[in-house]
Amino acid sequence: MTGRPVKVFLVDDSAVVRQVLQALLGSEPDLQVIGSASDPIFALQKMAHDWPDVIVLDIEMPRMDGLTFLRKLMAERPTPVVICSSLAGNGTQTAMQALAAGAVEIITKPTMGLKDFLEDSADQLRAAVRAAARSRPRALQVARLQAGTAAPVPGSGAMAQTTERIVAIGASTGGTQAIERVLTALPRVAPGIVIVQHMPERFTASLAERLNQLCAIEVREARNDDRVLPGLALIAPGGRHMQLRRSGAHYQVQVLDGPPVNRHRPSVDVLFRSVARNAGRNALGVILTGMGDDGARGLREMMDAGANTIAQDEASCVVFGMPKEAIRLGAARSVLALDEIPRALLQGGG
Repeated sequence: MTGRPVKVFLVDDSAVVRQVLQALLGSEPDLQVIGSASDPIFALQKMAHDWPDVIVLDIEMPRMDGLTFLRKLMAERPTPVVICSSLAGNGTQTAMQALAAGAVEIITKPTMGLKDFLEDSADQLRAAVRAAARSRPRALQVARLQAGTAAPVPGSGAMAQTTERIVAIGASTGGTQAIERVLTALPRVAPGIVIVQHMPERFTASLAERLNQLCAIEVREARNDDRVLPGLALIAPGGRHMQLRRSGAHYQVQVLDGPPVNRHRPSVDVLFRSVARNAGRNALGVILTGMGDDGARGLREMMDAGANTIAQDEASCVVFGMPKEAIRLGAARSVLALDEIPRALLQGGG
């Protein structure tokens, strides 16, 4: 957004919250609160005359709840949404449903001391709105398994054999939807996958659980010393880094503490660099939608080590930040639309 303030609309049934948010956001020269409403029905009526760039949305409201409204928006007129709700705590089902439906950011409100919290979190709120304004949400798509397929029984061991092919995926803003679309398109015989998605602690376990229910492959949050196997995707736990290491003919993941890298923990660069060192040309790196540059240099290291590398293209990204930086560094052998990535993954490249 350039040349004019970001137009923001507030949807919350609390008059106090609307008043505080109006003051916090409206005081910034690059942000303009163009209106507010106590529920989504009123919001739609008001926004019809002046559609906002970003919507700040509560979940628990009369007449229509926030999740229903969010899904309606993303299906009919995709608009960046920041969820600001006491129901959307870290790792809750509500938070995961909101992210899956297309919410760009989530701010968890406390049930007590709300006014003080909002004022103390002013910078976080403003940053979330600015980040949302730079995103490009996609129309909501519900991924389903093809008729006649069934999700595997976790831990069945049917695919428990060593593989030297490793797929490493990194994503940030918009990544939960992108990863879902990639993984749900894969058959059970897919190569072993390791994933870093920028998420807080507890969110990643809920994400893995949701994806495991949707996918033919098994998906779970990584544990230290987990083996990387065909038909299995391991997601780095929020708040911890994940690295790939080799033990004889096997690949394993190492889950470890450490300072943030590129302001993130887990960091995509940490994963990609370990894959470059330990898997080399046996790996495929994929960098998906996200803000910033985490993963770009690591993807370049993977390519220099002989790995095939893919960046998601601008048209299918929610935020063309991380892939753009990877492309700028010459780190991507292929630039593909999101829906082209699953086939490339199975074929070993672009």
